[in-house]
Amino acid sequence: MKRAKETDAAMAVEIAGIKMKNPVMTASVTFGCGEEYADYVDLNRLGGIVVKGLSLKPRPGNPPPRIMETAGGMLNAVGLQNIGVDAFIEEKLPFLQQYRVAVIANIYGESYKEYAQVARKLSNAVGVDALEVNISCPNVKKGGLSFGSDPKAAAEVTRCVKAETHLPVIVKLTPNVTDITVIARTVEEAGADAVSLINTLTGMSIDLKTRTPHLKNITGGLSGPAIKPVALRMVWQVAQRVAIPVIGIGGIMTALDALEFMVAGAKAVQIGTANFINPRATMEIIDGMRRYLQENNMKSINDIVGTLRV
Repeated sequence: MKRAKETDAAMAVEIAGIKMKNPVMTASVTFGCGEEYADYVDLNRLGGIVVKGLSLKPRPGNPPPRIMETAGGMLNAVGLQNIGVDAFIEEKLPFLQQYRVAVIANIYGESYKEYAQVARKLSNAVGVDALEVNISCPNVKKGGLSFGSDPKAAAEVTRCVKAETHLPVIVKLTPNVTDITVIARTVEEAGADAVSLINTLTGMSIDLKTRTPHLKNITGGLSGPAIKPVALRMVWQVAQRVAIPVIGIGGIMTALDALEFMVAGAKAVQIGTANFINPRATMEIIDGMRRYLQENNMKSINDIVGTLRV
């Protein structure tokens, strides 16, 4: 049974059965498990918290340097560092249970079996409202090819997770593909309850003095304002091709950015890199979206979804 959540009728949204007081969520990795930002924001005001990605066993991540600021964004090659699903359930989840906010656990694995095992553990935990499946991870049994770049692998991951959980399943799509709508349609057909997009774009940065990569991993994931136009285009394309809800991610810094994604077809948004620049970004975006409704005499934030005129 879902915990009661305070709602503002004009801002309330529902994603795959998850009732949220507003469409503003935090993006995985950028908000930790919520506790890290509790001194800066009122967690109860958020629509949802997507926690840092969880694997079956703890991971140390990649060696440093693994974060690099770029023009209009940042590169990260943290390497999915996390404490593991068991430690999350025991040490982090009790903190989140104090708040009236939807908790979405982001999960990943190196095999179908690992995805299923993590999903099963979280489905048996109290206080998790949904799972977000990161399919940008490397499939170690297929030479490191990303699950999300292969339609068959993306579908199989989705089916494996769905088979192990009663919770809504959101599949997070990688932009590093030829046609993201193909993957979106594939995971929808495999049972996904919603999709979120985009994950980071693969990029790199070079130190001219040493002629070596700035990142130890050589490449990393590009996020921030620089990727917004790409993310917006992909959200618009996917929203036209699937019937399930779309959650928009990518370079959202302001309320106006968030509203653009909703006009393109997203029913909710996730705020990522903005949290590093301004810890109160989510609060300001929520306030800005509410002002937009008031200034435009709109009764519901849902009325703006998919209203792009072309």
